[in-house]
This record gives sequence, structure tokens and C-alpha cells, in this order.
Amino acid sequence: MKKFKYQHLLELIVNSEAKQEGNFQKTAQMAAELLCQHLLVTHVGVVTISCENNQINPIANYGHISPDGFVRPAPDLCPKYITELANKRLIDAFDTGNDPRLCELALGYFTPSGVRSTLDVAIRINGYLEGILFLERMEFSHWSDNDIQIASQVADQLALSLATRNAYEKEEKLALLLNAAEGSDQITMLINLKTEMVEYVNQAHETITGKCKTSVIGHSLQELSFVNQYPEKAKEVLAKLKQGLVMKGESQILKLDNSSCWVRYSIKQFITDRGNHFALINAEDCSEEHKHNLELERLAWRCRLTDLYNRTYFIKKLEKVSKGHLLLIDLRGFKRFNDTYGHDNGDRLLIEIASRLKHFAKVNHTEQFARVGSDEFAIVFPELTQSELTYKTSSLYRQLTKAVVIDREHIEPKPALAVVDIEKIEANFLPLACADIALQYAKNKQGDAIQIFNNALLSTFKENAEIERDLQTALRGREFELYYQPIKDLQKKCYIGAEALIRWNHPQKGVLYPGAFIAIAEQTGHINAIGTWVLEAACKQLNQWQRQYVNLTMHVNVAARQFFSGNLYVQVWDLITCYRLKPGTLILEITETELMEDIKYATHLCQELTELGVGLAIDDFGTGYSSMRYLKQFPICKLKIDRSFISDLSTSHESQEIVSAIIAMASALNISVTAEGVETKEQELFLADNHCHQTQGFLYSPGLRESECSQFFIKQGKSCESPSMV
Repeated sequence: MKKFKYQHLLELIVNSEAKQEGNFQKTAQMAAELLCQHLLVTHVGVVTISCENNQINPIANYGHISPDGFVRPAPDLCPKYITELANKRLIDAFDTGNDPRLCELALGYFTPSGVRSTLDVAIRINGYLEGILFLERMEFSHWSDNDIQIASQVADQLALSLATRNAYEKEEKLALLLNAAEGSDQITMLINLKTEMVEYVNQAHETITGKCKTSVIGHSLQELSFVNQYPEKAKEVLAKLKQGLVMKGESQILKLDNSSCWVRYSIKQFITDRGNHFALINAEDCSEEHKHNLELERLAWRCRLTDLYNRTYFIKKLEKVSKGHLLLIDLRGFKRFNDTYGHDNGDRLLIEIASRLKHFAKVNHTEQFARVGSDEFAIVFPELTQSELTYKTSSLYRQLTKAVVIDREHIEPKPALAVVDIEKIEANFLPLACADIALQYAKNKQGDAIQIFNNALLSTFKENAEIERDLQTALRGREFELYYQPIKDLQKKCYIGAEALIRWNHPQKGVLYPGAFIAIAEQTGHINAIGTWVLEAACKQLNQWQRQYVNLTMHVNVAARQFFSGNLYVQVWDLITCYRLKPGTLILEITETELMEDIKYATHLCQELTELGVGLAIDDFGTGYSSMRYLKQFPICKLKIDRSFISDLSTSHESQEIVSAIIAMASALNISVTAEGVETKEQELFLADNHCHQTQGFLYSPGLRESECSQFFIKQGKSCESPSMV
């Protein structure tokens, strides 16, 4: 009778709707109720177990024990019990308190719950413990063979129900994953690594590449666009993938319609439960992102005007170059061109130069060229022989010097080129720094303005660096001293004044002339402080001399930075007032090139200085603009003819003509003329015959210290008594 009941019980479970649907929870609850009612037990429970996650999950309970009050312990608290169940499948315990198989559960569960006997049956799938069916009684009771048999059969049915549920869930998850993959904008692809065949690919592959799924699935991976277009790279990726590495990257591929797109991919290997090796490929179209990044890179690394790479990018790339030649190009006189023709035309000139450089780089197969400054460009050549370098440098120079038509006017660019052998420069110096050094020399060259960097230039640079460092303490250390070179009036044959010449009594190098440090002082900004000191010291000395020789004049050189500093007028006004200098006896000398840096400002300042009674002289006349227009525009009282025209007066007909013309032009404008660098009587005679007003040079005296110059004036007799000493 009991066996028939049990068989009926089992059939109820097997044929239940819950069991057919794979509803494990409802099936378990039905089983618990039927077992509890038919086997006369106190409590029946079903739990699932995850040893990996150390979890025990109640699924069904029926009987007189509350599942909320008494819960069986997690797997890690009862490892022997779990092992026993996994190996023996069931535990039939008459006395839960004394059964060694249940010792781990006695104190924590059986004693407080009052369970005396228990029948625990493993729910196993493919040999793995997935859950437990347990039947419990509050009194000591032996479990019959029929009890054990029906419990085991019910456990098997629960295992089938759980497996069905898991299969349904797995099926649903696979369907969800498949739907998600098909609806994704990213390519998902599965490749069998043994057969190298494509097992699956989603719709995104056709959207991105143009190839439909049917032409890919079941075909060799060799037919994929990436593999076709990058066979070597694909071979490398596949080899590393089989080693277990995850491969990531970006590639530009050609689509079916011959358009291109950028694809970012991630490929990794996985092994199925059956030991098959597959590659999972995820890829996305990153063309827009790549385009955006390129635009950002262009904005960050390129000059907006010329579209060449900028200085930051060029330096970054140059750091990786260990061999080859760097050419640095500067446009001489570009600032003046900008001021004269306007910034729009200046931009047009820069664009044309950039275009020529780009063309030259393309012809010579180099991609390393850039605009590295407002009017500076750079290009790197690979290793070249000396003859190749000379040819390419000359070729580039000729191309850059070709006339540019701007507003129907032919403009001839004036480039200066510096060449640096990157491999030969010292470790502590950067290629661009060395090129800058050479460029300063190239700018001052006559003819082709090309300068190759060498050790001599580097030595000079180091010396200049020492000069720059020592200049910082020279003023405080009172190391500067003024010398004075007398100026002679040729008509009156007497001395009318002197030019103040600075000397530096360097602690280690001895007496240094201006040529050794003035240019460095101008570059570093020290010239303002030096110029201020020179001007005050000269005015102070003039004050002392004028106590004896009232009409003596003092010529003082003024650097461009000092002239345009904005405080020269106030400084001169203070000095004239302080030292009570006679009007017309302080002469400020400035070169014609410096005056042209800012004509409007220079004109205004010259007018103001003239109103103070200060004379203005153009120094080194003939080496710059030599323009009649600015001679009329500025209130100039004197021209000083550059010594380069005086030195060969006796032998050069051209110099004679130039000097005669300057004197005639100055006389026509009522401007006094002083010739510098007079060293011979023949030179003096020529100048006197051509009505030059004054001269100075070694024929009369070199620069003298204050005491020596004072003695010179005394020895030569009284100064000229002319009311105007200019």
C-alpha cells in the first residue's frame, strides 16, 4: 500500500505543470508538502548550494520548523558534511546529536531546532552537488528503505527540474545575448581557433564593413577585411592570441564600397566547457572619434596660419632623432616688413614660405618640418653626405629667396639658415639651441646667409654665457668705467668734445671692449641698467669739464632698448637739471636702424629731446637705411660716418664717392658730419677738403681714461670757443 502511495506521489511530481515548465521552486514546494504529508515527518526542506560563492539558498519548506528561525549553515562552515553528501549522496541519521557525519551542524542547527533524526539527500547534476533535500523528525526514528528510496527519487526529479530551469535560463540568457549582440552597434564575432573559421558575427559587421553575415559566417578568417588588408599584422595578432594574450588596437580598413573607416578592436581567447578554443572579437567604428582626435591634434600640434606642425610637436619629435641634420630658418627683417606692409601681408608671406618648405620636404622625403617661431621654420634631413647637405641647403635657400608677389609688388624674402649635425652636438645642448646660436651668425652674414654650427660657435656661446652671468654683478661691483675719445673740429683745428666709451674691468678677463658684451646685454635686458649708468656718468663728467671748458660736448651712445624704454626723456631731463649742462652740449647717438623700429614713437621722442636742448646724432651712418626721408623727418643735428667707409678712403674710389655724397647731403640739410675711425693724415686731408666738420680716431687719440682725457685737453690747449659745439 505504501509503495503504491509513494509511486503515486512521484507521479504527481513528475507530471506536475511546474515540473514540465521547469519551475524549480514550485516543484520543490510541491515535493516538500507531499513528502511531509505522506512520510509523516516534522519538516521537509529544499535548498540550493553554491560552494564557489559559499551560499545556501532556501527554496522550499514545509512543516513545523520555521525557516526564518533555523537556517542550515553555509558550505564553508560544514565542509565534511558537504563532502559526505557529494560523495555518498545521502545521510540517514537516527540521532543527529551523535552522528559524526553531522557534527558540524549539531550545535548550530539540530540542537536548537530540536531535530532528532534527519534524512538528507543530495540534489546532483552531472555529478555536482547543486542542492539538498532534507526530511526531519523531532523524535528519534530510523529511516526505512522505502523512505530512502522515495526521497532519492524525488531528489532526482528535483535535479531534473533544476537542470531544466538552468537550461531554460541559459537558453533565455543566450537569446538575450544574441538579441543584444544583433542590436549592438559594435561588431561581435566568434572564431574557432582550431579551424580558423568564423562561427558567428552580428549585423553590425555588415553595417560597418559592408559585408553581409552570410558571406562571413562559415568562411575562413582569411577573408576578413582586416586580415586581407593587414596580413602581417593579422598573423602577429593571431599568434599572440593563441598564447593567451588579449589584443587591442585600432586600424583603418577599406569597406566594400571602397570608402574607409577606423575600427577599434579587442580580441581575447576563451575555452568552452568541452575544451574548444575560440576567439571573441569586439570591434566598433571609431571613425568620428578618430576624426575628432585628429582635429584636436591638429589644433594642438599645428600652426593655424600655415598648417605646419608647431614648435611643441616638432620638439617632441626632435627629441627622438639621434642622427641627421637640423635646419633652422629665420626671415630677416620680418618685423619691419610687418610694420611696413601690415600683418595681413605678413601672414601671406609666412604662408608662402610654409608652402615652399612643405613642397621642399615632400620632394626630399622628409616629414619633419614645422613653424617653430613667429618667423622661424625648421626641417630635419636624414643622414646626408657633406656634398648632399650642401646641395640641399643651397637648394632650399634659393627656393626661399625667390620673389613673392604681394599686392602686385615683388617682395624678396631674406632667409637666414642655420645647419646643425645632430649627432655631433654636445650632450648638454639641444639641437634647436645650437641652431639658434648658429642662426645669430647667419643673420649677420653677407651674401648667402647660411651658417653651419661648429665647435667654435659653441665656444663663443659658452663665453657669452659667462659674460651674461657676470653682467649681473658688474654694475653692483662697479666694474664698468668710461673712457673718452676726443673729437676734433677740422675747420677750427681744435677739440670740441669727446665720445663716452664704456669699458668693463672684468675680474678675470681684464679690460673688455663693448663688442664683447653690449650685444649680450641687449639680448638679456641688462642694457637698460648699463645705459642708465653710462648716461649719468657721462653727464657728471661733462659737468666737471664744463667748469673749465664751457663749450665741450659729450657724445653718449644710446641702445635701442634704452631709447624705446619709455623713461629716457625723464632721465635726460633729470640729468640736465641736476648737472646744469649747457644746451646743445649733450649729444645722444643712436643708429639709423634702431630709429626705424618705431618711427612714430622715435619722431615724438626726438622732438621732445630737442626741446630739452639735447642734440641727436645718427651713429654708423651709411650702414642702414641712409634715407633722405627720415633725415628730414627727425630733428637730427649730426651724422657720424661709419668707420668702414673711412678705413679705405685712400684706396677705394667707391668709399670716396660715398663719403663725399654723405657730406654734401648733410650740408644741404644743415646737418653736421663727424667721421669715425680716422687713422691717417691722408684720410684727414680728404675729409677736410670735402668740408667734413669733425673727426675722431686713433690719428688723434684712442679712448682715454677720465684723468688722461683731461690732461689731453690741457695739453692741446683751450677748447673751441664756438657757441655751438655740434
